[in-house]
Amino acid sequence: MNYLIESSHHLDLPDTYMDYDMKGSYPSTVHDWMIAIRRPVPYRVGNAKLHLKPRLVAYIAIFASALLILLVVFLPTSSSLTLKCPDYDLRQSQRQQGISLLSPYNSTYPLSKPVLTEHGWKYRVAMIADLDTNSQSKFHKNTWLSFMKFANLTISNDWSRIEIETGSAMLTLTSTLSQGGRGMELSELVTFDGKLYTVDDRTGVIYLIKNEQVIPWVILTDGNGISSKGFKCEWACVKDEKLYVGSLGKEWTSRKGIVQNLNPQWVKIIDRNGAVTHVDWHENYNALRKKTGTLLPGYLIHESAVWSMVHQRWFFLPRRLSKQAYDETADEQRATNVLLSCNEKFGQIKVTQIGNVHPTHGYSTFKFVPGTQDTVIIALKSEEDNGNIASYIQAFNINGRVLLSETKIGDKKFEGIEFI
Repeated sequence: MNYLIESSHHLDLPDTYMDYDMKGSYPSTVHDWMIAIRRPVPYRVGNAKLHLKPRLVAYIAIFASALLILLVVFLPTSSSLTLKCPDYDLRQSQRQQGISLLSPYNSTYPLSKPVLTEHGWKYRVAMIADLDTNSQSKFHKNTWLSFMKFANLTISNDWSRIEIETGSAMLTLTSTLSQGGRGMELSELVTFDGKLYTVDDRTGVIYLIKNEQVIPWVILTDGNGISSKGFKCEWACVKDEKLYVGSLGKEWTSRKGIVQNLNPQWVKIIDRNGAVTHVDWHENYNALRKKTGTLLPGYLIHESAVWSMVHQRWFFLPRRLSKQAYDETADEQRATNVLLSCNEKFGQIKVTQIGNVHPTHGYSTFKFVPGTQDTVIIALKSEEDNGNIASYIQAFNINGRVLLSETKIGDKKFEGIEFI
């Protein structure tokens, strides 16, 4: 059989190749086999033949295999990329802890810079009022209100003198939120995450104060949180970048002192996202009562508490102290002048006397003066005696030395103070 080979290139091939290729015969000797093995294998492409050399093909295969192995061994996988990305790890941790991913905690305090004067550092201070049943507006239906009063506080460079300048102008804050026909009975001011908040002791609402208005942020319910009643918020402070909100710290009793529940002995811990944790603090409160000899039937009533990061201690200025059972009328004459402090586990409790006792003037709020290493306190006292209502401001250090004697600031009950 004859074959016709056509190509655009002329190749000079040995006769033996032509014989094997054209005639389809096989090598018959070892020498012929060796020649056949070494000879490129022909492939037809169009009207031409392509010859692949076995050695070249083997080299390419080996190189490709080695490259593939290197890629498999050294190319980072998705899991290794995740582990090597610190930002990703941080965000994962933040999600697990419920921390906002938008920005780090804003520790700015106070919210405005103090001004250096010839008398010392001048700070801007705000105070919030609890008007009780008078908080309902007489001019607007379903509206409740409170007042914010402002002052300038100047502290000498050696922290030994404090001056207060108050004005008559007040900001009116209103809300339509209420419970049982009452609302906006604001009992504290606190700076948290670079914002100013206040709490309502009637509805349990935490309000953000912004642009001269109150914006509801979180609603706290009574006791362990499984309640339709609002938490009676009395104090608030910041610890470990979380907002702590507490109540009276004593058992809830009838007007004659009969215990009904322990709901006011719970504390609420709120993170930046508004998530609330309910914590039973009755053992903590009772540790303070044991130290002061006010265990049942006696009591302590708390309306102010602050955590000191400097001292790593809690500080309390109780409003009332009594070794006798609670009585609503007698309670108005049971104010106290003690400053309590303790460590984080409510051990090492210290009791410090502040000036003289005014039986109807009870502490309602306090803050450490910035820049004093948590050694100087500015506090408000409230008076409720047979319908007479007034508020006083006082300053002292944590050793009990009075720096500013009680000074009347108005005929309204101001229960929250903050540096702004």
